[in-house]
This record gives sequence, structure tokens and C-alpha cells, in this order.
Amino acid sequence: MSKLYYTEHGHVVPTLCEELTRWRRARKVLRLPATAAPGTLYLLARCYRDSPLPLRVSVNGKEIPPIPPGNPVAYFWYDVQVDPSLLKEGANTFEFWTDAPAMNAWSLAMESGHARPESAVSDDGGRTWRNEKMGYLSVLLGEYVARMRLTEGEDPAPPSVAWEDPSGPRLARLREIMPSAAVDAGPLMRRVRALSAWLSASWEHTSSGRAAQYAPWDAETILAWGKARSGHAGQLAVTMCVHYGAAFVSCCQAVGIPARCAVLMGTPNGYDGHFVAEVWFEDYGKWVMVDPNADAVLFREGIPLSIPEIQRAGGDLSGLIEWGPGADFQRTFPHMVEFVRNNLEKGVCFRHRSVWYRADFQSHPELTPPGHGSTSYCETGLVWERRDREKFGMFPCFGDAGYFDAPPRR
Repeated sequence: MSKLYYTEHGHVVPTLCEELTRWRRARKVLRLPATAAPGTLYLLARCYRDSPLPLRVSVNGKEIPPIPPGNPVAYFWYDVQVDPSLLKEGANTFEFWTDAPAMNAWSLAMESGHARPESAVSDDGGRTWRNEKMGYLSVLLGEYVARMRLTEGEDPAPPSVAWEDPSGPRLARLREIMPSAAVDAGPLMRRVRALSAWLSASWEHTSSGRAAQYAPWDAETILAWGKARSGHAGQLAVTMCVHYGAAFVSCCQAVGIPARCAVLMGTPNGYDGHFVAEVWFEDYGKWVMVDPNADAVLFREGIPLSIPEIQRAGGDLSGLIEWGPGADFQRTFPHMVEFVRNNLEKGVCFRHRSVWYRADFQSHPELTPPGHGSTSYCETGLVWERRDREKFGMFPCFGDAGYFDAPPRR
């Protein structure tokens, strides 16, 4: 058994994090039980391209071997083994810095919005500290994304999915703008495919590699910003696979279709993931995978497939995919053609799966992530398969087949 200890939820805005230098240090306090075994410290950090400098780390005042320069693409998980002799029961202090005089070597991910953070920043090499005016622009209150997994303790049971109130005014408004084929009574698959095709053809997939202003998980705002190619502060908005999936799930709930978000990963800590949806089909007694970005559903002998069935199908899915009309729009963009050919059709992104345990994005926007997909996956609201706990030890919740396959309950 083991347990993850953390003080944030991984709601990282990648453009508002902490830069580290020889002067500017970050400090994180984690309250831990006594331990007799080595622990694993997980850090979400970004190394600058071509920087030769390591990330230096100390635990309760004692420096440990530094982290060598690593993946410069985006914020990435680094793990460090910590000897139990360095840890103690109660408050444990972890410090992070580098030897660069300027902000051009390492940055540490942070989650803003904490009133009394147990993280702090120093501008004088660690002589004085403050837990306000944090982040590289010195304007934030937040917690640094550093977590510790110990053998002592046990991870909590995965939470149930939180659904929207079906009588809410936001869902009523969505019904007004959705295509009639999705709203009107009829076969469930026909309604699902109509909704997927509509969303897939509504805007261009725009990733964090092409834009910086992340669209919130609000279906109407996603549609507006995506179509206009302009969002907050007039900037091109990030409206990528996650936004198709989130909008699809909200729209499904608006017309009484149970749907949840599924987050996929090809390589742990990698950048070959995808964000899709699952729809509950009572006739089949299972959750069926729907990709509203590519407008795709997979079938075998006329039966739609679940994610576990797709995983078992192997590395060539091209013969199982049935494309909707939205796929024609997506194929006009070379980056989507490349993704379909090199990832989706080869089943890469389906190797590891998780469920985002909330589906109430309209009524609780404050609980949605502000940058999912812009960094290596880091949100604690993701529930991964129990068999993957060793690979995804930076997350706190894992479920078995009974959790993932259970029908929706309110």
C-alpha cells in the first residue's frame, strides 16, 4: 500500500508559474507521517531548452542529488527518491533552485488561488521568504506542484462522478443551440453522432502549441471562442480535444444522455494523449467511446466499442473506426490528419485511460482545470486504472473495472 500526499489539485496555468534562479528559490511544505521506507517526490517542472544546469533540491535543509536537465517541451513530471532518514513526522520542507542568474534554466509549476499557501518564494537565495506575491511576475498566491508518495497510508477510493442538475438554466440554453437531431427523440446512437458531428465541425482544433489563452470548460464559450478564433484579451484561444470532449459531455447531459469525460494517455508522462467522451448505452450495458474531436466511434460487427474493448483490439484500429461528417472538416487541417494517422488509428492514445470524475462544468466552473493538456497530465481529479498505479504514482485515485464499468448513478 502507499499514499500520495499533496496540497494542490494540479490546476496549473502554464503561463503563470514560478521561475527559479540562484536568487529566486521555491519552498514547499508537506505534512507527512513517520516513514521507514524511501519516498518518491514528484515535481512538475520545465527545463529550458539548451540549459545545462540541473534543478537543485533540498529536503529539510539537506541537499540531495540534483535533477539533470530534461524534457524542454512543457511542464513534465520528475521523480526523486528520498531517503527516509531525511523525512520526519509532521512538516517537511522542500526547497528548489538552480544556479542560473537569470530566469532561463528551470521553472516550477504552481496552482494559483490559495488563500494561505504552504509554499513560499525567496528572492535573496533563501534568507527571507514570503507566501504572497508569488509566480514569476510576483502577483500570485499559490501552491507549487510537488507531491510525495509514501508506503505509509492508503490512497482514497475514487470519487463518484458529479453530474449537472438537469433542470439548470445553462442546460436549457444548450438545448436551444444544439442540432435538432441531437435534441429530438430517436435512437441514441443517431443523437450521439449528430452531436459529435456538429461539435467536430464547429471550430479548428487549436492546441497549446499554437495558442496560449486556454478556453474554459464552458460549452457556449468554447463554441464562441473557437468559431471566432479569438478569446480572452482578443487572443487566439486554446480549443483542443479536451474542449470538444467537455462541450460534448455538457450537451449530452442537457438532453438526458449520460456522458462523462475520458482522458487517455499513450506514454505515462508523455504527450501522446487524447481527450474523448464515454456515453452510457443501456442496450449494451456499457460505456461507449465517442471522439467528438475527430467525430469517430469504433464498431465491431455493428456493435460500438468501449475503451477496454478498444484497448484489446490492438495497434491497428483503422478498420474499426466509423467517421462522421465532422471528420471531413477536421481533415482540412494537417495537424489533425497527422494525429489520426500516427496516433488514433494506431491505438496509441488508448494504452492508458482515466475518467475525469466531474461532469458539472456549467454549474461549477471553479472546479474545472484551467490548462489541461497544456502540461503533462497533473490534475488530481483524474482517476486512473489501478493496474497503472506504479506508472501514475503522482495521482491519488485509482479504480478497478467495477468503478469504470459501473452504470451512471445520480
